[in-house]
Amino acid sequence: MQDLAPAWIAILSPGVAIGVALLADRWLGEPPLRWHPVAAMGQALAWLGRWAAPPAHVGAEQRWGPWGRGALGWMVGAVVVAGGAALLAGLVAFVPLWLQAVLLGLLLKPLLAWRMLHQEVQQVETALAVSLQAGQAQLSRLVSREVSSLDEAAVRQAALSSLSENLNDSVVAPLFWFAVAGLPGAALYRWANTADAMWGYRGERNGRIWTWAGHWAARADDVLSWLPARLTGVLLLGWGSVRRVRALPQQARRTPSPNGGWPMGALALALNVRLCKPGVYALNEHAAAPTPSCTQRAIVLCSHTLWLAAGLLAAAAACVAALRQGAGA
Repeated sequence: MQDLAPAWIAILSPGVAIGVALLADRWLGEPPLRWHPVAAMGQALAWLGRWAAPPAHVGAEQRWGPWGRGALGWMVGAVVVAGGAALLAGLVAFVPLWLQAVLLGLLLKPLLAWRMLHQEVQQVETALAVSLQAGQAQLSRLVSREVSSLDEAAVRQAALSSLSENLNDSVVAPLFWFAVAGLPGAALYRWANTADAMWGYRGERNGRIWTWAGHWAARADDVLSWLPARLTGVLLLGWGSVRRVRALPQQARRTPSPNGGWPMGALALALNVRLCKPGVYALNEHAAAPTPSCTQRAIVLCSHTLWLAAGLLAAAAACVAALRQGAGA
């Protein structure tokens, strides 16, 4: 019986780490920027991007040079990020078993951000109650699109779309890859997602051409987000309405992203509201536009979805750990 205790602790440790990470996020929020690994990833990507993407003034864009530099820069960064996370996870293995899950959860925490996300979305609604201009200014902190032409309904729709999409990108997907591949998996996903956010554009952005330089980053994020996005979408809808679950794939296909439409379409269907980006997509388009009360309803729904996903992924992580224990026996 005593021999079995370390094995059970090792099996349960990843699931406990997920709980510790979410509780640390709720109670402590984000670490200072100078210690934040995702901020460091952003700085590295900004530096690499100046090498990978040609300046806009150079004229006609070449294809293979920017593509190769973008792919190589992404892969070098991925090796450093995943290798650093593996090193930290290896160091944690030297502490007592009861402490390993706590330390692993604290290391996982900076790779997810639910508290900051829902606070930013709530602040958009609070700012809209003051004025449209205040709401637009707050929304600009959350999205990269131009917001000055958006009316109140469009500002709220953009905020709710960002809430649902980032529920996957900033929370569920890192937990998914942690359950599959431990801390290196979560770190690699955040590298890929941050690279897509900074490089994954067509044409000119911030004085550089990204169509080919950011192509690898965009496709890598699409691949790594494929399963988590669909999990997030299904869990957002729950199983209360089979009709809505069946309608979700059709709604998801209306967005240019192969993944973003799943959580966004699910939120639109769950709240029975319209979520549109003019000229790009219209989800659940025949429903009414969201009202101010919809923001709080969406935050509560996303929070419940997060904890449901965390429970399922903790169980999955325990199964992965048990298989590894069995393989090593």
